[in-house]
Amino acid sequence: MTRRRRVYEGKAKVLFEGPEPGTLVQYFKDDATAFNGEKKSTVTGKGVLNNRISEHLMSRLSEIGIHNHFIRRLNMREQLIREVEIIPVEVIVRNVAAGSLCSRLGITEGTALPRTIIEYCFKSDELNDPLVSEEHVTAFGWATPQELDDIMNQSLRVNDFLTGLFTGIGIKLIDFKLEFGRVYDGDEVQVILADEISPDNCRLWDLATNEKLDKDRFRRDLGGVEDAYQEVARRLGILPEGGPGDLQGSTAIQ
Repeated sequence: MTRRRRVYEGKAKVLFEGPEPGTLVQYFKDDATAFNGEKKSTVTGKGVLNNRISEHLMSRLSEIGIHNHFIRRLNMREQLIREVEIIPVEVIVRNVAAGSLCSRLGITEGTALPRTIIEYCFKSDELNDPLVSEEHVTAFGWATPQELDDIMNQSLRVNDFLTGLFTGIGIKLIDFKLEFGRVYDGDEVQVILADEISPDNCRLWDLATNEKLDKDRFRRDLGGVEDAYQEVARRLGILPEGGPGDLQGSTAIQ
């Protein structure tokens, strides 16, 4: 089996060249990082769970017309995706005060926000992903005003859908991070959802108890990280009782 060329490696995923032009293979690692990589560890099975959860959520979003890079899952840790030109802006969608919003503005964690708030960060590990305004995004050419409007509208639609989906399984969607990229078809350019949607980049709390079911369990040394991720997968109906080892997939293509 020929091993495919590695295109990019991030904190939680590796991208390999795909089997066809315009595709990539996205591999989910068990590596866990926080505070821009300052805290590192390994959570056994996390990559398997994130692969499956992201597949499920991206597929559901496709069904309601949110175009994204996901094509299909290949095996336990890999999925085939469309290659995109990543827009260097992280979109943070907030429904409830948590994380950096609380420390920046002195708001008590868990406070319901008066409305959904969208924030932007410039994607730069060296600069710790600084918070930026719409003016920064358009002035520096990271995205055009039209693209930014599209990103905002898509983000709100994703939030509406995921909030309802998670509420239906007893989970409160506190906040989450999205990334977008451009795909080209001749002279046409389309902005689509990319990266992943999983407990790695979503804050998910149990609706009844406010128990954290996301990466904050790692960030805050709460323990039970893998159990929390498995609980999210179980509630989504995608994890057999035997655990992530029972998930089946096709042969790896990297």
